[in-house]
Amino acid sequence: MDTPLTVPDPADATELSCDVLVIGGGTAGTMAALTAAERGASVLLLEKAHVRHSGALAMGMDGVNNAVVPGRAEPDDYVAEITRANDGLVDQSTVRQTATRGFGMVKRLESYGVRFEKDEHGEYAVRQVHRSGSYVLPMPEGKDVKKVLYRQLRRREMRERIRIENRVMPVRILTHPEDGRAVGAAGFHTRTGAFVVVRAGAVILATGPCGRLGLPASGYLYGTYENPTNAGDGYAMAYHAGAALTGIECFQINPLIKDYNGPACAYVANPFGGYQVNRHGERFVESDYWSGQMMAEFAAELASDRAPVYLKLSHLPEETIGAVESILHTTERPTRGTFHEGRGHDYRTHDIEMHISEIGLCGGHSASGVRVDSHARTTVPRLYAAGDLASVPHNYMIGAFVFGDLAGEDASRYRAYEGELDPEQVAAAHDLVYRPLRHPEGPPQPQVEYKLRRFVNDYVAPPKTGAKLSLAVEAFTRMSEEIARMGARTAHELMRCAEVSFIRDCAEMAARASLARTESRWGLYHERLDHPERDDTGWLHHLDLRKSPSGAMEFTARPVEPYVVPVPEFAPPGGPERHLGEVALVPVATAGPRESAPARPGTPPPGPDEAPAAAAPPPRLLRLLSLVEDSPDLDALAPYLDDADPSVRAAAVAAVGETAPVGAGPVLAARLRDEAPRVRAAAAAALRELVEVLPAGAVLGDGLREALAVPDATVRSAALEVLRALRLGDAALYAGALGDAVAEVRVQAVRALVSVDGVAELAAAVGDPAREVRVAVARGLAAVRRPAPGPLAPLLDDPDPLVRGAALGALGGTGCPPDHAARAAAALRDAAWQVRSGAATALRSAPAAVAVPALAGALTDPNADVRKAAVLSLLEHRADASARGALAGAADDPDADVRAYAARGGAA
Repeated sequence: MDTPLTVPDPADATELSCDVLVIGGGTAGTMAALTAAERGASVLLLEKAHVRHSGALAMGMDGVNNAVVPGRAEPDDYVAEITRANDGLVDQSTVRQTATRGFGMVKRLESYGVRFEKDEHGEYAVRQVHRSGSYVLPMPEGKDVKKVLYRQLRRREMRERIRIENRVMPVRILTHPEDGRAVGAAGFHTRTGAFVVVRAGAVILATGPCGRLGLPASGYLYGTYENPTNAGDGYAMAYHAGAALTGIECFQINPLIKDYNGPACAYVANPFGGYQVNRHGERFVESDYWSGQMMAEFAAELASDRAPVYLKLSHLPEETIGAVESILHTTERPTRGTFHEGRGHDYRTHDIEMHISEIGLCGGHSASGVRVDSHARTTVPRLYAAGDLASVPHNYMIGAFVFGDLAGEDASRYRAYEGELDPEQVAAAHDLVYRPLRHPEGPPQPQVEYKLRRFVNDYVAPPKTGAKLSLAVEAFTRMSEEIARMGARTAHELMRCAEVSFIRDCAEMAARASLARTESRWGLYHERLDHPERDDTGWLHHLDLRKSPSGAMEFTARPVEPYVVPVPEFAPPGGPERHLGEVALVPVATAGPRESAPARPGTPPPGPDEAPAAAAPPPRLLRLLSLVEDSPDLDALAPYLDDADPSVRAAAVAAVGETAPVGAGPVLAARLRDEAPRVRAAAAAALRELVEVLPAGAVLGDGLREALAVPDATVRSAALEVLRALRLGDAALYAGALGDAVAEVRVQAVRALVSVDGVAELAAAVGDPAREVRVAVARGLAAVRRPAPGPLAPLLDDPDPLVRGAALGALGGTGCPPDHAARAAAALRDAAWQVRSGAATALRSAPAAVAVPALAGALTDPNADVRKAAVLSLLEHRADASARGALAGAADDPDADVRAYAARGGAA
């Protein structure tokens, strides 16, 4: 419980020392700490919450957006794509680090136990979401990534070098008064209120984006698209330490679910067949990448009579919708299903209404952040930045890991600073933290923050004008005094007050930077109504922002570094930097400051009768949870695994999954046969989570085979999945599971048979009573190493249109000989669009003489997905003049995807 505090004496500060100080325990910070420790440095990791559950990664991650997997994508293509997505304003040397080192990071994460989706042959199941490249790699157990990383931090060898201080929030970087290098930080404990100072040889900022900048449409302070704990801490600390920030005028704006602070998850839904449409069901997105240009198209559609805009899922079959739900309602946002249920909506009957998020600052999703080089170094010596805080455009999760690794590697060279810390800097940090305690009756943080972020929405959110941005600067300057008068009584309230000061700094930076760039760029991210055109001649430059010696924000236009990968659309002019100084405000008339801001009413706590008190957990469970912090071995966990209480056994199984001790696999397999359903479910989940790090031993294999006889279908399904992934089964074993009573288990059996190329056994399953199994068989017959069209023949006559469609689509991979090609051409007249789409896909591998005329006719199909499949197949026949002519005729198709792919035929 929070208790009232008094202002501590600075002399009583808790003093800590380390070689490398990492601020922020999320994605980048965790990796930075691990790498620095592995290279011999003593590491102190500060996290204002708790590292086990902190950062955006802990909210759930459904996949990797930018995996450059060898054989599926090329680093140079990725660099070029990011350059285009960011309108030419990139330091390609930083983007190339993610492109070239990202796959190694995927393998490193796998060695930790992070699971990435693979096909039946163990190859990475990379998906294509954007038209120009295949970079999306799903993560089936993405909700557990943070748990896996925390397990690495708590390994015994890491605990010797990494000290974790949870609930400690730095507010200022301390620098050497003579040479300006980073030598530590000052902050406080967010539960006790104790003042904390740190001496360090190097400092790594990994505090995430400023997601709490604009105010969500809901009005809730913490209902943001990004993790609401990311209040711009690192942006403000870097600025006040003297580091350069760049691209602060390039905002992050995302598509999201209307009235819900969750992403619309096109990265999940699109590979399953979902897509964005207007109210007429028409695809409208022309842009090839989730960029400001795409968001501009999105905003224009919302503002038109074609609105609302939806993520379309209702056309998909039940099996696909179920798969999408299993991801979106667990990994991505567990509350998502509850939200839709409360509205009486279901993906089977309702498409998902989409809208636009509030603005934020984020290097990983747009471009705004602390300026870094290709080793994560900022412009302040020995100060590093990594993750969404750093300006490496569209860097996403893998980029955060890569730059955390780079920062940890470079920073590990330095040893702890042993000199005196600047007393003036320490005193200023102390005053920033504790001034709310000196006037506890001052304005409360929620009211002040609401007002501040309301001004952000009113004056800074695009479309921008010089007049509105000038009003914003005046408002933020005026609010500095109001923020200084905020009151607090507890350590938690001190944390929130400090966050408001960070948000204000970021808001002013965003407004002034937007004023300084007198052009429009990045689509909706920086749309200036008073400067509507993009000006590559004058503004193909980075806009850097620094704190001047007088304390003012000043700007420099910095030329784009020579490209490593040429991109024909952009030609950076080079030349010297242009010092712009302070930005001039546009003269505006105001009606004076507002005397008060609307405050969101607090939600009263539930009454004593509204929620019954939960039963106290058994003492054994509490002892177990405490034990987990020390990464126990199996001997220590054994008594709990055999406990009479199922809740204790389930918790012990979860502990095995979290800590992954030696010998975990056979123990978890044995628990698949536990009498309690919750224990079996925990064991199945842990095995799936740890499958990449479990040794494929005979004892584990025997345990999994025994689990195939357990009456629980969840257990049998998990056992088959792990047997397949670890290559511990054979065709005979998997074929036996084709007789299982539950379709989900039979689907896993089909996937397992594909992994061992069991064509004969797969062919025997074409008559399975469940549609989803027959669909899996059709796709599986095309996924074996030596696919052939013959075994698909019975499925081409299946009574279910989804099965026929899948079988026809599989012919695109197996080859489509003349007799099948004739059937596919005839199937283009089928009543079911799924069959017509599959037929169009089949014809991509058919003889051109049959395929091209049939596909040309399919370009008039009323269903856009059929036309898209036809265009993609015609691209395979583009050597044929008739195919090129048909593609040219599709260039004005009403569907954006069809137009985009047809244009490729013309470009060829």
